[in-house]
Parts: sequence; structure tokens; C-alpha cells
Amino acid sequence: MKQSNYVYRCTFVAAIGGLLFGYDTAVIAGAIGFIRQKYELSPGMMGWIASCALIGCAFGAMVGGFFADRLGRKKVLLISGVLFAVSSLGIMIPLNLDYFVFFRLIGGLGIGIASMIVPMYISEIAPPDIRGRLIAINQLGIVTGILAIFFVNAYIADLYDELWTVEVGWRYMFGSGIVPSFIFIVLLFSVTESPRWLAQKQDFKQALVVLNKLNTPSEAEIELEAIKISVQGEEGAYTDLIKPGLQMATFIGVSLAFFSQITGINAIMYYAPEIFKATGDGVKSALLQTIMIGVINIISTVVAILYVDKLGRKLMLMIGSGGMAVSCLNRCFLFYEYDKRLLGCDGNFRIYLIFWHITRAIDICGNS
Repeated sequence: MKQSNYVYRCTFVAAIGGLLFGYDTAVIAGAIGFIRQKYELSPGMMGWIASCALIGCAFGAMVGGFFADRLGRKKVLLISGVLFAVSSLGIMIPLNLDYFVFFRLIGGLGIGIASMIVPMYISEIAPPDIRGRLIAINQLGIVTGILAIFFVNAYIADLYDELWTVEVGWRYMFGSGIVPSFIFIVLLFSVTESPRWLAQKQDFKQALVVLNKLNTPSEAEIELEAIKISVQGEEGAYTDLIKPGLQMATFIGVSLAFFSQITGINAIMYYAPEIFKATGDGVKSALLQTIMIGVINIISTVVAILYVDKLGRKLMLMIGSGGMAVSCLNRCFLFYEYDKRLLGCDGNFRIYLIFWHITRAIDICGNS
């Protein structure tokens, strides 16, 4: 029981990195409309402002693994927490739009690093029998962060009038990220380094100490021997991924990641309040209704955590892919109704939007 508690503690601390990931990614949803008004942005510039953090995210994902192998998982997670904090603090300072982009890029670096290292760290400390469930907690952290910032955005927008939010309030939406960033940094000092990384550095004594905290003594010995064997066989090159034995697995893995994003969830996540406003809702109502997306994300992720180790990864992925297909088909009807509203026709946009959320939940449940 003691070992189990420590595993969960380390997992939940690491999952705060996932929470920061979701928090920093989704904060733009509540702020983008106010930024557009303040700087009178064109549609093209609005898209750039909403997505500029993804450039930093891509670079962070590319270099995160490199630094994790050299500095350790824990230190790199600390770096990601600092990047989140710097980004939040920088955007709070009333500077021009160029500085906003600069600090969003810094936040994107933190997102990219966290997206790589958090699940890596959790998988390396988790006992095999509950590994799937614990890794899914990272996804729970992400959707919790998304839901949290939706609430924060709605709260800040409700503090004063819309003019204040356009001039100042949106900066506080980004600045609120300092709080979870600080909590993450502080709590990281209470968790251990990855035993696998310690073994990679030939520090088997300390790796065993860590494994004894995470497992029973007998399990720790077995796990250490398994890690030693695995580490010894890890030498290779990127070209190995396109060899016949791994080519199809690599292709399927990359395709799953690609298609889960290209279905359009990010567009909904970034522009949900603007979509609701386009249906005739006011600013505050649109922000409050956006919370529905976060709630469904949470429910779906909890279902995935409960069943991923029971049903298996493959079946869950098949369920998720089916949900994705239904979601995309429904979205065709959704935007058809949206176009009818723009033309002055009576449509059922809100009904289709709710149904889209339900089918998207199936997708999230299978791919979490």
C-alpha cells in the first residue's frame, strides 16, 4: 500500500504538467475574441495569434526527449514548469502584440516538452499491471486543465464590463497560469527521478532505491533486472524505424496521432466561444457554454481510465476511431446548419452542436 501511494503521488504531480499543457493550450479560446477587438486583427492574423504557440510546441516536442536523456526526466519537467510561468508572467505585462507572440512561443516550448516528458515519466515509474491507467491520468490532467481555464476565463470576463476585458482582462486569463505553474514546480521537488533514467546512467544502486519506493522489494529486484536488459538493448538509429519489422508499427502510430488532431478538435477548442457567439449568444453566455466541452472531456477521460486496462489499448482505439468517424460525419451536418443560420434560415445548430459533443466524447474515450 505504501508503494502504491507513492506511485500515485508521483503520477499526480507529473500529471500537473499535463494540466498545464491543457491550461496553456485552451486559454486562447476565451481570450482570442478580446485580442481581436483590441488589436483589430484580420482573420489571418487572428489565426496566427491563436496558433503561434504551436510552433514552440513542435520545437519543444522535438528537443524534449534529447534533454530528458541527458538531464533526467525530473529536471526537464522543472524546465517546462518554468517556461509556463515565464510565458504567463510575460503576457500579463502590457506590451505590444510582438511580445505576446514571443511569450506564447515560450509557453509553446513548455507545452511541447510536457507533452513528451510527462507520459514518459509516468510510464517509467508505473508498475506494469496499472501502467495504462496511470498514463491515462496524464490525459485527465490535460482535460482538467482545459476545464479549469474555461472556468477562469468565464470568471475573469464576468468581473467587469466588456471594455475592461478587451483592454486588460484577457491578459489576466493568461497570467492566471502562474498559479498552477508555481504549484507544479514546488511539488516536483517531492518526487523521485525516473528509475529507468538512473539505470541508463549506470546508477543501479539509486535506481533500486527508487524502485523499492514504487514496488515491493521482490518486485523492485525483478523490475531492475528487466530495465537492465532493456537498457542494454536500446542502441539504435532513427533509420531503424523504417525497417520492415517496425515500418508498419511506426506508420500506424504516427497516423493515429495525426488523424486524431486533423479531425478538427483543436479548431473547436481554440474558437469554441467565438462559435457560440456566432449563434447569437453573448460573450458571457458563450464562455459559460464552452465549459460544456470541458465537462464532456473530463467524463470521457475518466471512462477511459477505468476501462483501458480491462478492455485493452487496441479495442479502446477502435472505439475511439469509430467515435471520430461519427463525429466528423455529424460535423458536416453541424456546419450545414451553421451556414443556414448565416443565410437567415431556421436551423437546429444547437442540437447538432450538442450531438457533436456526445460523439466527440466517444472519440476522446477511445483515444485518451
